[in-house]
Amino acid sequence: MPAARAAAKGELRVFLTIESLEPQFAAYMGTPTRARGYPPYAGQHALIIEVAPGLMIERVMDLALKADPDLEPGILFVERQFGILEIHGSDKEKLLAAGRAVLKGLGLTEGDQLAPRILFTDVIENIADQHAVIINRNRQASMVMPGETLLVCEMVPALYAAIAANVAEKVAPALTLVDVQMIGAAGRLYMSGRTADVERGLAEIERVLAGIEGRKA
Repeated sequence: MPAARAAAKGELRVFLTIESLEPQFAAYMGTPTRARGYPPYAGQHALIIEVAPGLMIERVMDLALKADPDLEPGILFVERQFGILEIHGSDKEKLLAAGRAVLKGLGLTEGDQLAPRILFTDVIENIADQHAVIINRNRQASMVMPGETLLVCEMVPALYAAIAANVAEKVAPALTLVDVQMIGAAGRLYMSGRTADVERGLAEIERVLAGIEGRKA
């Protein structure tokens, strides 16, 4: 029998644990265009990992599910350069243990991930009718209403948009999640509501992302 292959050591770009998925973000993650696997539910916990080269994500999946077969993979996506996995469960400790098994199997540490960097934010008050219409034609979650205040936020790596959406909803649950783009060159987030809620959500996004350690791109 051939000797067992050792996992190739690639690049860890993102290693995120998202505690207690909020209702709107969980629903977004469960849409057909996102959850090609098992959709998560509000209150569950998620581990989201991005690696390079892209096909290395299959080894990540193998390590995670063999560590705990009860975990459910929601998103498995191999793009041009990177591979993305979202896996979730109701037991946070089991999810964390699976994450540790992945890192050990790859010979990497959580600190090897890229630190998030916010590229742009804006708070647009009293959004115009036509502006709301065209955003709603392209959104993947709920609708922004004319007259609301719109939060837009862009960051790298793209997967950090996931935790940004969840923490903003956590501190300002009255906000509407309009769109999340968490795969690609940059992550983008659209949320709408009252100005005070938008500003509260943005402040929490900035606070949480500033506290995530990692290497500089």
